[in-house]
Amino acid sequence: MTKQSRKGYVYILFSKRNGTLYTGVTSNLINRTYAHKNKLVDGFTKKYNVDKLGYYEIFEDITKAIEREKQIKGGSRNNKLKLIESFNPEWKDLYEDIL
Repeated sequence: MTKQSRKGYVYILFSKRNGTLYTGVTSNLINRTYAHKNKLVDGFTKKYNVDKLGYYEIFEDITKAIEREKQIKGGSRNNKLKLIESFNPEWKDLYEDIL
């Protein structure tokens, strides 16, 4: 019997266009983004008001999402900005789009 894999999401939040960025991983993008938006989790995003969803990727396996998160976090800020620009050139908060 094989273990059921969970979906995973890698996401980048931003405070404003070209502002502060946060990269994270989750198994529930809607709930996690909601928590960031409503300041339910103490930490970096609450302190710096980083609550707009600018970019995300979907993975069939959470472990692949974790690997991708590490890759993105290990990259430069410029690479993160390029990801957002290519996925979301208007820097729209994508939260409403995923509901």
